[in-house]
Amino acid sequence: MSSTPRSQDYATHRRWNPLVHFVLTPLLIANIVVAGRALVRAPSAGTAWAATMAVALLLLSYAAREQALAVQNRVIRLEMALRLARVLPADLAARIDELRVGQLIGLRFASDAELPALVRQCLAGELRGADAVKRAVRDWQPDTLRA
Repeated sequence: MSSTPRSQDYATHRRWNPLVHFVLTPLLIANIVVAGRALVRAPSAGTAWAATMAVALLLLSYAAREQALAVQNRVIRLEMALRLARVLPADLAARIDELRVGQLIGLRFASDAELPALVRQCLAGELRGADAVKRAVRDWQPDTLRA
């Protein structure tokens, strides 16, 4: 594995997990289609149960992914609070708790030098969500350790 971080910017920062996004999810969706067709062609308690379980498996996959992302967001919130407390001037550091999680998610890609200006924009309501903050970042810092 290379020790050099991959190049990353707004256009390339989204992370795709090939196993989840291109194998597991399509298989689970196909399973719903197959089970649904079987239920329509030969309705029975067994085919109804198979269709129900097919939907349950897709929902389980979605719930597991959402929980992993929720934990990741909590870690980002903590990580950014520590980083901002270290980097921001006192007047802004005192207002870290006013930043929304989405803003913190976007701010993590910014360099230390541009954080104060971006935080001011966030607190002024100019940058409301993660996407707006990410688009405003000029000196992109890659984050390659995401779930």
